[in-house]
Amino acid sequence: MLSQKARYALHALIVLAEHGGGEPLQIADIAKDARVPRKFLEQILLDLKKRGLVRSQRGRAGGYLIGKNARDISFADVIRVIDGPLALAPCVSVTAYHKCDDCVDEQTCAIRKVLLAARDATATVLESRNLAQAVAVARKAGWA
Repeated sequence: MLSQKARYALHALIVLAEHGGGEPLQIADIAKDARVPRKFLEQILLDLKKRGLVRSQRGRAGGYLIGKNARDISFADVIRVIDGPLALAPCVSVTAYHKCDDCVDEQTCAIRKVLLAARDATATVLESRNLAQAVAVARKAGWA
């Protein structure tokens, strides 16, 4: 299940993507536009900054900017930064694989086969959707 923190991260990044690469946005403005509690947003932006999805600028006119082109940031990228691997079990994770403690044989495990299919389907959808597409949807709906 998608955490509230990941939802907030996606909302904040969409606000930054809408803004483009112009002047940096201050946390208070991002929080207001994204409808995210400011205190929570501070930690989220630090996590996103560590992974290069946002960048900060110091000084009086400082704030946050999107760290890459919005087309290059997929929903999967954001969710992996905030919530970790997309997989429901470690034995099907691409980014954090390890054998399950109770597994007898990965090759014949019926549970693993289903979870692998779920991971692949989820990754396909989330990796094919990016922030630029989300901004376009928001603008079309009149949210941006």
